[in-house]
Amino acid sequence: MTPEQAIEYIHSKFWKGSVPGLERISVLLEKMGNPQNDLKFVHIAGTNGKGSTAAMTASILRKAGYRTGLYTSPYIYRFHERIQIDGQQISDEDLVAVTEYVKPLAESMAETPTEFELVCAIAFEYYKRKNCDIVVLEVGMGGEFDATNVIKTPEVAVITNIGLDHTDYLGSTLEEIARTKAGIFKENGHAVIYRGAPSVEQVFEQVCAEKNISLKKADFDGLVLRSHDLFGQEFDCGARKNLHLPLLGDHQLHNAAVVLSVADTLKEIGWNITEENIYDGMRDVSWPGRFDIVSRDPLFIIDGGHNPQCVEALIKNIEDYLQGRKVIALTGVLADKDYGDMYQPVMPLVEQFVCITPDNPRKLEAEELAAHLQKAGAKAVACKSTRAGVIKAMELSGQDGVVLCFGSLYSIGAIHEALKEVL
Repeated sequence: MTPEQAIEYIHSKFWKGSVPGLERISVLLEKMGNPQNDLKFVHIAGTNGKGSTAAMTASILRKAGYRTGLYTSPYIYRFHERIQIDGQQISDEDLVAVTEYVKPLAESMAETPTEFELVCAIAFEYYKRKNCDIVVLEVGMGGEFDATNVIKTPEVAVITNIGLDHTDYLGSTLEEIARTKAGIFKENGHAVIYRGAPSVEQVFEQVCAEKNISLKKADFDGLVLRSHDLFGQEFDCGARKNLHLPLLGDHQLHNAAVVLSVADTLKEIGWNITEENIYDGMRDVSWPGRFDIVSRDPLFIIDGGHNPQCVEALIKNIEDYLQGRKVIALTGVLADKDYGDMYQPVMPLVEQFVCITPDNPRKLEAEELAAHLQKAGAKAVACKSTRAGVIKAMELSGQDGVVLCFGSLYSIGAIHEALKEVL
């Protein structure tokens, strides 16, 4: 197998789509000798902020000297991002070796696993082979029936911000979704939650009481923003003063408060984490594709937000960081997304939209998106290729403007590659 063949195999139509349930992953891991049982985890579920929360947590654990796995999805630029140890993506050689090991076991199953289950199994095996001290494990979707929930009681179970997403699978109210996500809470464990509506917090409190779980709620009341610019944010959280976070946006401060509660919980149960580790971990965290400045001259920002809550956060970031600048939006979207609602709130803040077609079978053609935006009253132009879109957006933004890319995660990799060619 070459690395390309390994990735092609993982993405192949041989596997099912999104099918919740732990039966298939359990059978596959049993055939592999249950590598997940030899690992310790911080398990993170939620609608928004899971990835940023996972990245901050892993950064702190690395600073504390622990060999730290990080498992996230989806990827932004390349598949290998999903499986990391100490900030390094899985190598081609390791990806091939583990995929070749898992392949015959997966194919021998009466009911084959889903693609996500296959990737989980590959990740668990890799982390075991590399002797990780701890793995920060992001849930794919939901919680209770997500493949990652095959693990035993984690060191800490974390729930980030909750919104209405994947309602077909997870429930039609925030309370129903909270109950599904609380499925990662296991007997006699420890949990940390992002503060939410009282009815949502009540769900988590109830599950924790039933399962004898100690519960911490992030300290949002103690959050104080000291200063922020395009290089990062200085903030206080409770007794901790003058923390620096390179991730931008008010929502990232709230995610940071969750992470600080996770670090405190880990310290309490015996992990050796100093205050210096916490400050250094926050300062040096990297999480690509989230209001991410990929070029400063010209100013070019990529944001992977793609649901209503993410758009709210994006609007706040435009108001906080791009005040007085001409904003040119470079954007593409999938046809099955509710793109009408997504673009409407951003329109007053954007001078002009440059539309491109995402590289995905579910794509909405650039011309169709431009026509929709024009009909809604916005200035919009369609481009034939991503490269043409990057050039056009930079031309329109001029010397003092900013190109802001958002819409579909499936456009981000191509935009980044095109930008590197153009600059």
